[in-house]
Amino acid sequence: MKYSLSFLAFVASLSLINAGEFSSAKQPTDVITHSTLGFDTHRVDSHAPIGVMGDHTHEAGEVMLSYRYMRMDMRPNYVGSDTVLPQQVATPPGGGEFRITPTNMQTEMQMIGAMVAPTDDLTLMFMLPVLDRAMDHLIFNGTTFRTHSQGIGDFRFGGLINLFETESMKGHLNLGLSAPTGSITETGSIPVAPAPVRLPYPMQLGSGTWDLHPGVTVLGQNGDFSWGAQALGVVRLGTNDEGYSLGNEFNTTGWVALRLSDNVSTSLRLAYRNWGNIDGQDPRISGPVPTARPDLRGGQRIDAFYGVNYLATDGALSGFRVAAEVGRELWQDLDGPQLGMDWMFILGVQKSW
Repeated sequence: MKYSLSFLAFVASLSLINAGEFSSAKQPTDVITHSTLGFDTHRVDSHAPIGVMGDHTHEAGEVMLSYRYMRMDMRPNYVGSDTVLPQQVATPPGGGEFRITPTNMQTEMQMIGAMVAPTDDLTLMFMLPVLDRAMDHLIFNGTTFRTHSQGIGDFRFGGLINLFETESMKGHLNLGLSAPTGSITETGSIPVAPAPVRLPYPMQLGSGTWDLHPGVTVLGQNGDFSWGAQALGVVRLGTNDEGYSLGNEFNTTGWVALRLSDNVSTSLRLAYRNWGNIDGQDPRISGPVPTARPDLRGGQRIDAFYGVNYLATDGALSGFRVAAEVGRELWQDLDGPQLGMDWMFILGVQKSW
């Protein structure tokens, strides 16, 4: 919770600073709102890399639909910032705490999104994820098995509120909420149990709680270069029906992009994520496996991404944006044993009217 409270204070202070700075500016003409002379929202790089959500606002009456596909592979296990072999985690009776260990996990997500702007200063945002997760395991005797879960995740909605806009910069608040529409009672079969069991926490599809998503985003343009930064938090509001709440999160990312032409831009992005351990415990999630331990779920990591954006400017596909990002972890420090992020790929299509 300490990360969430400090993050909310940061967002509030930034809002007050921006409000004071721009309201007291000596040159009122330096501040413009959605003017063609200001921040160019029609550039190919006016949108952030595709892995950044809630990165831009729209003018009154505009609507945007989007689709994203994400694939993430996680391996190997980490204890702190050190990797450990599966055989070091899954040990025979008397050799250690765990008899089973995950060896790798794959997550595929399809995200359907919509944005609509009732006014120039407010853009509403809606996102529904569909998840497909698989995790491979090793038992101490050499047996391997896989668990699987799929379905919708937590539905997220909220508003982006413009803070300021100048000729080269703009910023907005991210105020979101997610509803507990994702299942937290997924089950699966494992060799050591005679009947299906409740799958561990990483294989569940939602948080089971209403979650607050506050944040702030700043964008800038300078010639053929553009840049952006975003800080987002996730605050769990209460305890779910199974007796626990996932850890709060703090995420921040920054990027630079180069416009190669009116249609193509490339980007480099760094992302930092910090998430806490689980508070409470589902009594039906148990067993000699690290993923069943609520106190082995927290951690932090830094990832790097390379991206490409394409904007169609003529023909039947005019106005369509196609973008992709691929990323690898640079560093991670996990409460483990816990699977670390290996690589991620994101592909998206966007269309505005």
